[in-house]
Amino acid sequence: MNNIENLQAYWWLLIAVLGAALVFLLFVQGGQTLLYGKSSLAQRQMMVNSLGRKWELTFTTLVVFGGAFFASFPLFYSTSFGGAYWLWMLILLSFVVQAFSYEFRRKNGNLYGTRFYDGLLMFNGIVGCTLLGVAVGTFFFGADFTVQRSSLLDPASPVISRWAPTHGLEAIACWKNLLLGFAVFFLARTLGAMYFINNIADTALSERMRRQVLANGLVFAVLFVAFVVVLMLQGGVRFIGGQAVEEPNIYLHNLLGMWWAAAIFLAGVLAVLYGIFRTAFCRGWRCGIWWAGIGTAAVVLVLFLIAGYAGTAYLPSVTDPSSSLSIANSSSSLFTLRTMSYVSVLIPFVLAYIVYVWAKMNAKPITETEMAEEPHQY
Repeated sequence: MNNIENLQAYWWLLIAVLGAALVFLLFVQGGQTLLYGKSSLAQRQMMVNSLGRKWELTFTTLVVFGGAFFASFPLFYSTSFGGAYWLWMLILLSFVVQAFSYEFRRKNGNLYGTRFYDGLLMFNGIVGCTLLGVAVGTFFFGADFTVQRSSLLDPASPVISRWAPTHGLEAIACWKNLLLGFAVFFLARTLGAMYFINNIADTALSERMRRQVLANGLVFAVLFVAFVVVLMLQGGVRFIGGQAVEEPNIYLHNLLGMWWAAAIFLAGVLAVLYGIFRTAFCRGWRCGIWWAGIGTAAVVLVLFLIAGYAGTAYLPSVTDPSSSLSIANSSSSLFTLRTMSYVSVLIPFVLAYIVYVWAKMNAKPITETEMAEEPHQY
């Protein structure tokens, strides 16, 4: 591919795929918020080990997601990651404490006890999911920043983009961003409960998780419908001939203009609802995580596509619309995009390896007997 516009669209598609995978994998964070409650010590240990075998996939996908943005759309990376650093630092902090919680939770000589590290896992589940939703919300509802490329030549302050003095905290205070953040949180809890049903052979735990699927799934459904309504009524910025033009209902226009994306979106929503309700009401059914997980990935993929395609600004500036970022004005050079595209052909092989390892680890459901005999536990 030698056309830079095609390469920009290609890399935005890859980022959309990574974003979709990341939201699906947040079932780990959602599962961590379900550790407390009526679970016995043995059940909690099975839950932690079930999640412990998958937590690195979420962490790695988040890192790759950020790396892909840095390589393909560096102006976004410097603007959002460099400007809204309080928001992103809180997200990263929650994932860092998750990492050492799994590492030290059952270590000999642990002075704090497993409950302390379970609390940190809870922190990661609540803060990580909610604030990731808030960060993605800025893709649609905008952020308080400006971009001045000429500033790069200013020796006193060679900074292209400038953020609001609150540096990302204002995004957390935006109710529209929080609406998406809470929707992601309850979705992650729903997926986490479905994953436990699929991966742990314990009748009592499964019954409790089915109730969690119904309760959290209903809350998620209400929040998601509210988010979609707000999104379809939301205005945005479209670049036409290099000029920023504010357009009402821009995401509704994008969704209707890409009929195939609308079809994928609808199919994804139906798959999620099917997974939720069949899991909740069919006691012997354990495949809800796959229906709801694939549906989640499909919906998130479409949301990313309508945020960035058709000249839409995927990071609108509420301060100065002309500073808004699109895939055209924030991408790397033709050479960089083309070179990275050659490397991207390895992605299917990496995904195939993940699928293989996942299948091997999940060949048999986790049981209480296995936990008693397993020498390595999280």
